[in-house]
Amino acid sequence: MLAIIGGTGLYTLQDMQDIEKVSVSTPFGTPSSEVLKGTLGGREILFLSRHGAGHRHLPHEINYRANIFALKSLGATQVIGISAVGSLREAIAPGDLAIPLQYFDWTRGRRESTFFGNGVAAHISTARPVSENLVNWIAAHARRLDIRLHAGVTYACVEGPRLGTVAESQFLRQAGCDLVGMTNVPEAFLAREAQLCYATIGIATDYDCWMEDSSKHVTANAIFALYGSSLERAKVLLAALLQDELPAQEPEIRAALSHALMTPPESLSEQQRVWLEVLQR
Repeated sequence: MLAIIGGTGLYTLQDMQDIEKVSVSTPFGTPSSEVLKGTLGGREILFLSRHGAGHRHLPHEINYRANIFALKSLGATQVIGISAVGSLREAIAPGDLAIPLQYFDWTRGRRESTFFGNGVAAHISTARPVSENLVNWIAAHARRLDIRLHAGVTYACVEGPRLGTVAESQFLRQAGCDLVGMTNVPEAFLAREAQLCYATIGIATDYDCWMEDSSKHVTANAIFALYGSSLERAKVLLAALLQDELPAQEPEIRAALSHALMTPPESLSEQQRVWLEVLQR
């Protein structure tokens, strides 16, 4: 089943039908919002608002573990996130869409970043952190719709909630990053721990602050001014995706835990076995 995680400005899916609001209790706390379960484009899907109704959660306040666990427990196998991002490359203009293939974690350790620990040891591989099948599938639909989209880029995740300095923006550019945002880490890595095929559609809202022309530097007002029209293109793309068959799920993602767990099953408590079984589905 496909799950959609809505970012800034996307708190529900307008045309979703047969909606059931599901409150999920997880071993990792409460998700950002209720999960909407329904149909769209003739397909059963799940939808979760990353920031909660009314945009209540700052990026570092989001309970990413609860969000991912809730979606997995309700049957998700593939996840598409929608996110506002800043562009670190002139070629990725404000208003363009972009799909990361790689992530650079520049957060500061304030976020719970793994399901594991406290007696359950695992080391998941994130060398290729997203589903390339999902990335290629989304990019193909964007080309068919003549929607400008940059695939295979690198997303730097910063802590926030403040916007970055010129020095930080230049550093991330020199590190090979193409986009900057505040929410895809640890979301993408937790999705891999949950054996979920994951990809993000990033909506470029600005050029961050690396350009010499300070009039092009990011502000919160500018983000929201451009984001509305750009979000409509993302919705058109999403509607087209939901009319098509989902791409194949990579076996290495859907069995990512098979070689990652270090703790033998007999050493786990009953509670640990229960939540681990959900991740291993």
